[in-house]
Amino acid sequence: MRIFVFLIVLCPTVVFSQKLDHWASFRNISSNSYFRLNYDNDYFNATDRNYTQGYSFEMVLPILEKNPINKLLLTHKDNSYRYGFTLEHFGYTPDHYESPDIQKGDRPFSATILLKSFVLATNEVNKSRTSTSLSLGLIGPGAFGKEMQVAIHKATGNKIPLGWQHQIKNDVVVNYGLHYEIQLFRYRNLWSLQGLASANLGTLFTNASVGMNSVFGILNNPFAVNGDRAFKLYAFAQPSISIVGYDATLQGGVFNRSSPYVIESSEINRVTGQLNFGVILQTRSLYFEYTRSYLSKEFESGEASGWGGVKIGFTF
Repeated sequence: MRIFVFLIVLCPTVVFSQKLDHWASFRNISSNSYFRLNYDNDYFNATDRNYTQGYSFEMVLPILEKNPINKLLLTHKDNSYRYGFTLEHFGYTPDHYESPDIQKGDRPFSATILLKSFVLATNEVNKSRTSTSLSLGLIGPGAFGKEMQVAIHKATGNKIPLGWQHQIKNDVVVNYGLHYEIQLFRYRNLWSLQGLASANLGTLFTNASVGMNSVFGILNNPFAVNGDRAFKLYAFAQPSISIVGYDATLQGGVFNRSSPYVIESSEINRVTGQLNFGVILQTRSLYFEYTRSYLSKEFESGEASGWGGVKIGFTF
C-alpha cells in the first residue's frame, strides 16, 4: 500500500473536495473532545469572487459514537476513532457581483449549508488515517448566502451585491466522502511527508483526488495514539490534482434544473490543481492556524482563484 500511494503522489499533484477541509493529519488535535471554528475569505487574496467565503463549526465528542449515521461510515477494529460533526456554510460569486445582470462567462452565485457527520480513524501501526463523512444539506437561496454577503458588505462599507436573484436554485445535498492519508517518510519530530487520496460522491461534489502534504517544524506524530507534546509550531504545504465529475456550485442542482444560469458541462475543466500552505500553532488545549490557498481555473472562461483562512480550536 505504501508503494502504491507513493507512485500516485509522484504524479504532478491539496486534495480538493469541499473548501473547508478538517481531516488532514497536520490539522490533528490530540483529544477526543474539541471544538474548532474554521473561517475562509478571499479578502486575504485581495479579491471578491469565486469562492468568496466559508465557515464551519466543528465538534468532536465521544458521545457522538452513538450517532446512528456512523453505521453508514467505514470502521475497522484495528483503528482508534474520533467521532464528530460540522455545520458548514460557504458561498461563491462572480467578479461583478454588484451588477444586477447575469454575468455570462463567469461563475454563478451559489450558497450551500451542510450538516456533516464524520469518523476519523487512525492506524498507529500503518501510520495511516482514514476519514469518512456523510453530508446532508441544501444548495440555493435557502442557504441564505445573499443575506450573509449583503449584511457583511453593508457593515464594511463595500459594494452591495445585486446579482443573487440569479443564484443556483434550491436543491437537496447528499454527499459521501472518503479520504485516506499515509505517512511516507518522517525525520524525527522535524519533518514528515504524507500521501493522500480522496473521493466524493453525491449531489454537491463528485470528484477524486490525489496529492501529498509536507510538514516541517516542531511536530507531533498525528498517527500515534499517545505521546502528545505540549507545544507544536510548524508549517505545511499541500499540493494536489483533482478529477472533477460534477460540481453543483457551477452546474446547478442534480434534481432542480431551473437555475437561471449555470456553467455547461462541456465548459467544466475536468482536471484542477490546488495548493494550500500555512502555519499552525498548538498547545495542549489550543489550536491556531493561518492558511492560504490557490486553485486553478475550474471552467474554460473562468480564472484561477485564491483565498485565505483562519482556524481556532480548543480542547475540553
